[in-house]
Amino acid sequence: MSAVPTTDASGAAGQLPRIRSALDRLVSFKQGTSPRSPEGHAFPLSANESPYEPIPAVVRAIQEAALGVNRYPDNTCADLISEISSRFAVPEDSIAVGCGSVGVSQMLLEAVAEPGGEVLYAWRSFEAYPILTRLSGATPVEVPLKDGAHDLDAMAAAITDRTRLIFVCNPNNPTGTVISRSDLETFLDRVPADLLVVIDEAYIEYVRDDDVPDGLTLRPGRPNVVVLRTFSKAYGLAGLRVGFVVGHPTVIEALRKAFLPFSVNAVAQAAAIAALRSEDALMARVETTVKERERLHHTLTAQGRPVTSSNANFLWLQLGDQALAFAGHCAAAGVSIRPFAGEGVRVSIGSPTENDAFLAASATFPTPPGHPGPGEGTLHDTRR
Repeated sequence: MSAVPTTDASGAAGQLPRIRSALDRLVSFKQGTSPRSPEGHAFPLSANESPYEPIPAVVRAIQEAALGVNRYPDNTCADLISEISSRFAVPEDSIAVGCGSVGVSQMLLEAVAEPGGEVLYAWRSFEAYPILTRLSGATPVEVPLKDGAHDLDAMAAAITDRTRLIFVCNPNNPTGTVISRSDLETFLDRVPADLLVVIDEAYIEYVRDDDVPDGLTLRPGRPNVVVLRTFSKAYGLAGLRVGFVVGHPTVIEALRKAFLPFSVNAVAQAAAIAALRSEDALMARVETTVKERERLHHTLTAQGRPVTSSNANFLWLQLGDQALAFAGHCAAAGVSIRPFAGEGVRVSIGSPTENDAFLAASATFPTPPGHPGPGEGTLHDTRR
């Protein structure tokens, strides 16, 4: 991009600095809004967060760590990596930590992507993938979902000698669909050994389908496979931004070179350690979320909403051209959900009160002509 003539606030003539042309093709990530009902109520169901406040042990760890924020954090995240190693039974040299799973994804791309290279993923999937890919200088290659799930045959066919990395989001965001162990193993066996595959398991704690693998069990014998996890969802630390990846030590060493110094702050490290040590209490909350997910699915199906079976902490409604209108209708009741124009809406599973507010709003949304009415919804099994 060439410099553009302009004037500054004083009226002096000048030129704007040159900006990377890749940014011209980017659509910035947009956080969900926070509408309120006429009574002033707000029900935030757009960001896939935990609806629960931090548990006491995490709060204590945050308070203690806050007393030392005049000092830099441990740039190696040694204590946190040690805790992750102990919890998941993986060697410390196989773990890298970053600023949320998004930060770790950026590290992965910085390590392997380059101009002229390609990054492959299903679409629609996690909104950060295309943003991070273009920022890395690589070209995104988006393979359409099939019945709301990864089309692994089409993804394998899309691999070229320019492909540098493949994201596999399991469960997939925003559809909540999953890939079975046999299908994922077959796909991994088709991927060239020098091509990095990232299994993004941000929602793995919410999976209740026995056919869905823990990605960590797929790594043995596959040094090109890494597994991405986050503390933002089940562990309830979305506001502190901590994620980690498990992979071959050679890959992990490359990632640590791409780590932005001090990007995982001391408070976040302490909170993540406390969360791992309090996992029983946190997983009890996850179980409550899973039960609420099934309640919402059952009720929405009875309302005639086209809701997809989910193994995450959200539901996907395939509303097509009604997506924006449905989201606007919910917003008027103070319920924020995530719409994708022309496709559908993603609804996070919140507290029972928040979920009831959403169900009430959904029940009063007018069904347009030609769409299923109450009692005519379809239960979709979209596992692939």
